[in-house]
Amino acid sequence: MIILRGNSGSGKTTTGKVLQRKFGHGTMLISQDVVRREMLYVKDGPDTEASQLLFELALYGKNNCNVVILEGILNSKWYKNLFINLHNVFKDKIFAYYFDIPFEETLNRHQQKANAHEFGEKEMKEWWNEKDLLDIIPEVLLHEELSLNKIVDTIYKDIMHLK
Repeated sequence: MIILRGNSGSGKTTTGKVLQRKFGHGTMLISQDVVRREMLYVKDGPDTEASQLLFELALYGKNNCNVVILEGILNSKWYKNLFINLHNVFKDKIFAYYFDIPFEETLNRHQQKANAHEFGEKEMKEWWNEKDLLDIIPEVLLHEELSLNKIVDTIYKDIMHLK
């Protein structure tokens, strides 16, 4: 299991999609935004209905796929039970990465996205959660100066080293 977390506009979704293509067939990509906003159409927050479905999808992936990628903001407090459950199921086969990107850079990246018109700086500031690191699963910090290719190569090597 690969977990990609960070603030809005930090590069999680793009990284997840590239990793899915790199790992190839049998790689499941679970996007928090897709599950929460498109599948369930629920708000994010404490006790969100999305948490249980994210876990169920991760279990399906564990039993049916070679690699499972979970990506999203995934607030560490709101999704704490999800992370406890994932840790219990995947044990030491979880690789977690936190996109530690400055607000200004996430705003720049967001403005390049197709959905940039859906929300802007005001909302992103409201959602901002500085260094929202997990206390359950160790996370590797990914910084602004790392290119997409470098991030993907690093994660790929981490996973392939396990196999």
